Amino acid sequence: MRPSDALKRHRDEAKAIIARYPLENPRIFGSAARQDDTERSDLDILVRRTGEITYFDLAALERELGALLGVKVDVRTEGEFSDGNLRLLASDLVAL
Repeated sequence: MRPSDALKRHRDEAKAIIARYPLENPRIFGSAARQDDTERSDLDILVRRTGEITYFDLAALERELGALLGVKVDVRTEGEFSDGNLRLLASDLVAL
């Protein structure tokens, strides 16, 4: 299944999982956001931190979302990108 299709089916559950973490404003970017993803694509999600969260927490979130959706999920925080790269991503971002 394409990540964009899996997300359409499980959007509310995915949002509920993310809401359990100190994160906000989840957005999709990459091929799933552009709707040109394939069954081999992963799902890229950009989030904003609202509190302390470790890389172990982010890895756990990726595993939870991957188990729900049946696709590989990469979660990235805004702090991982330079302002310039965030501006480049801006045209690709779609609210979860």
